[in-house]
Amino acid sequence: MRLFSRHWPRIAVTLIPLVFALLHASGALRLDVLQRLDDILYDARLRATMPRTLDERIVIVDIDEKSLAEAGRWPWGRNKLAALVDELLGRQQAALLGFDVVFAEADDSSGLKRLQQLARNELKDQPAFTDKLGQIQASLDYDAVFAKSLANKPVVLGYYFTSDRDGRVNGVLPAPVMGREALKGRPIRFTSWNGFGANIDTIAKAAPLAGFFNSITEGDGVVRSIPLLAEYKGEYYESLSLAMFRMLVGQPGVEPGFPQEKFLTRNYQGLESILLKQGSKTLAIPVDDRVATLVPFRGPGGASGGSYRYVSASDVLAGKMAPGQLKDKIVLLGTTAPGLLDLRVTPVGETYPGVETHANVISGFLDGKVFVKPDYAVGFEVVMLVLSGLTLALALPLLSAPRAVATSAAVTAALVGLNFWLYSTYGLVLPLATALVMALTAFALNMSYGYFVESRSKRELANLFGTYVPPELVDEMVKDPDSYSMKASAKELTVMFCDMRGFTRMSETMEPTQLQALLNSVFSRLTDLIRSNRGTIDKYMGDCVMAFWGAPVETPEHAALAVKTSLEMVQAVRRLNEEHRSKGLPEIGIGIGLNTGSMCVGDMGSDIRRSYTVIGDAVNLGSRLEGLSKIYGVDTVVSASTRELATGFAWQELDKVRVKGKDQAVAIFCPVALPGQLDKQLGSELREWALALRAYRDQAWDDCDVHLLNLQRMNAQKYLYRLYADRVASMRLLPFDPEWDGATNFETK
Repeated sequence: MRLFSRHWPRIAVTLIPLVFALLHASGALRLDVLQRLDDILYDARLRATMPRTLDERIVIVDIDEKSLAEAGRWPWGRNKLAALVDELLGRQQAALLGFDVVFAEADDSSGLKRLQQLARNELKDQPAFTDKLGQIQASLDYDAVFAKSLANKPVVLGYYFTSDRDGRVNGVLPAPVMGREALKGRPIRFTSWNGFGANIDTIAKAAPLAGFFNSITEGDGVVRSIPLLAEYKGEYYESLSLAMFRMLVGQPGVEPGFPQEKFLTRNYQGLESILLKQGSKTLAIPVDDRVATLVPFRGPGGASGGSYRYVSASDVLAGKMAPGQLKDKIVLLGTTAPGLLDLRVTPVGETYPGVETHANVISGFLDGKVFVKPDYAVGFEVVMLVLSGLTLALALPLLSAPRAVATSAAVTAALVGLNFWLYSTYGLVLPLATALVMALTAFALNMSYGYFVESRSKRELANLFGTYVPPELVDEMVKDPDSYSMKASAKELTVMFCDMRGFTRMSETMEPTQLQALLNSVFSRLTDLIRSNRGTIDKYMGDCVMAFWGAPVETPEHAALAVKTSLEMVQAVRRLNEEHRSKGLPEIGIGIGLNTGSMCVGDMGSDIRRSYTVIGDAVNLGSRLEGLSKIYGVDTVVSASTRELATGFAWQELDKVRVKGKDQAVAIFCPVALPGQLDKQLGSELREWALALRAYRDQAWDDCDVHLLNLQRMNAQKYLYRLYADRVASMRLLPFDPEWDGATNFETK
């Protein structure tokens, strides 16, 4: 909770896109650009998943440019259409014929009305004319001829609805498939019109089954869906594709399909599906909130699109097809001729034949592949927005930039993957654009806030600590800058004092520039080692460098890192001396003091000059231990508190000392090897030293001398053993002191 409370401004900024997205999804603040983007995403997904295969069950008889050139301009005489019907349903044995054209006016192209007028007037005295007219009258009534060819045949006519101020009507509507009473008072949002253009009475009576061929044109002018049922004056009529499908399956009755109401109230207003019922069998066709279905486009459309076989109507009329070529096929009669204005803009083409949209819907019904935007789409969108939005808002402020990118990408991928899976598996078309834009905007705002607001505090932090702390620690600190400050606080730390030996002698014999270069070279190497081990440089004091571990970044292993650094510094100085010998430069030595304890750390100093440093009694002890390194002839002197925390190293206890200002004696040690690197010879030496030190503290001088002689044979160059031999020689002159604690007192620093 502390993390969230600290990052609440960034969380609030990241939640802003979620708020706007929810307002859009609920309809309180409609953003047209998001709807347009949803359409673009749907279109892209549709094009990417189209099967692009030929459906051999459906054939389109096309009134194309070739047909108009060979059979004459449209509309053709109904006698030609009668011949076309007879050819398709007779010689070709088609299973079903649907008309994507309407016959809204009587056909007078035969001249029958004029001949009848002549028989009544100018030629009424010519009985031969009257007799002949009576013989041929039936063949000249093209509407009757066409109606006869349609009668009792598997034919579905087409018509269209209109909406205008006057509500004009023309022709005869078929019988509605459903009345208002079937809805049980539920105000379903059907597509509604106030006028129509239908077939003339003669033709409508011959083929009573008909369907409208209107489609739904979206705001961008693209046709994506077709209403399956439409409302006209309180009655409900079926589309051409639904009517043809119903005839194929035995003309079942049409009923509204409402959702199961186990968990819903009776006031739920949605329509889930259209039910086709015949006896005990029921087929449910899912629909959206407009009682429409999305067109499952198979391919780019047209004769060259590869989705359906196209046959020129003129070839059918001319009898150029062998008998039975269309046996058991579903035939749709329509046009692709540009002049007949039945070309639509669709997601898969800007000049898509209108007749093929009906073919796609019928094909989808036959395959059980119906795409629909369900009535719960809004609820789904709200849930996705809340889950993804809260995930990003709560996670992004806590993550680094790479992890924030990865998390945002994962959320986006999950949204896209779930949406695509529901689409491909269940045919559900669910909103996606709002969630994607929300996720991307939330990520952008979060990153922008982090860069422009939080990065400022991070830069300030880096400026404050950059000169003291290694870059990798600064990088670690800027991930959570609120946790660090220059304010003084008490912490357990490990402090180091490192002094250069022989500096005074070198300053007397070397030029200032040479001395400066030497110091810079030495301190650069030592500083690199301190920083590489997470140490913080406190200050440089002439030939001395002061550093500490454990602040400002919490470092539990601060003592071990400090000891490791001291050993690496000793090895670095030895390598440096080898270089100096080859160049004729003076050799150097270092003395290191390490102590662990409670220290005050923070930004300290005056109004004129301040620095990030440590102070306290533990710091003073560390300084004094550095001074003891010269006395004991070792490179490093470590306090007992540091040794206890730096486990695994090989140690040589030097002494118990009571430094100036301290009443309590403390044990001091020298690290001799890194963990796991103690060789056998050195191990034997340390065991012998432990026996010598025990004899020394027991005042068993003879035994101590024996052990020291052994140690000098093992390592004749070690000053520590000569120091204790001298001490034993002087201690022999003193009487036995039962109160002696074995400690050495130092009255100077």
